[in-house]
Amino acid sequence: MSDKYKAIDNSRAHFVTITVISWIDLFTRNSLRRVVTDSLQYCRDKKGLEVNAWCLMPSHLHMICKASEEQKLSDIIRDFKTHTSKKIVETIINKPESRREWLLEAFQKACEHLKRDQKYKVWQNGYHAEEIRSNSFLESKFDYIHQNPVNDGIVEFAEDYIYSSARNYADRDSILEIDLISRQWKTI
Repeated sequence: MSDKYKAIDNSRAHFVTITVISWIDLFTRNSLRRVVTDSLQYCRDKKGLEVNAWCLMPSHLHMICKASEEQKLSDIIRDFKTHTSKKIVETIINKPESRREWLLEAFQKACEHLKRDQKYKVWQNGYHAEEIRSNSFLESKFDYIHQNPVNDGIVEFAEDYIYSSARNYADRDSILEIDLISRQWKTI
């Protein structure tokens, strides 16, 4: 398997995208978005994940992040995906969800080809990670992440989208603590 879009160098930040299977618009309910934000906060507090920017869209999560020196980013993302998958399925089963049967069936079908015994698959295999190597790349990914909900017509201004770090950078109340950085930070 190629290492082209994997986090290899843990000393550097990466632009990471994690996607729901079949690009399903899963994160349309606060209860499901909360699973992701609570898990990200836990990874920051307990697993050494540094989150510099993030945005949770209906079908995927974007971040600029890195792992602390003692951790591997790939391990944190693996654990995050495993934990959130279980919590997402549990939430769909136990909370009001008009698409319950459809979602669970889609997650079950995504497991049909797997060799290991797994009942539900929420996230696509792996994740997309690109190392941040320049300020121009950092700037483009910051803008991409924060403008995603604007470009999708969800909000008019990036800082109005509560599931994004655009609020942190606009000094507005936010639902996730992040590791703020200067947009021209040379040692990211």
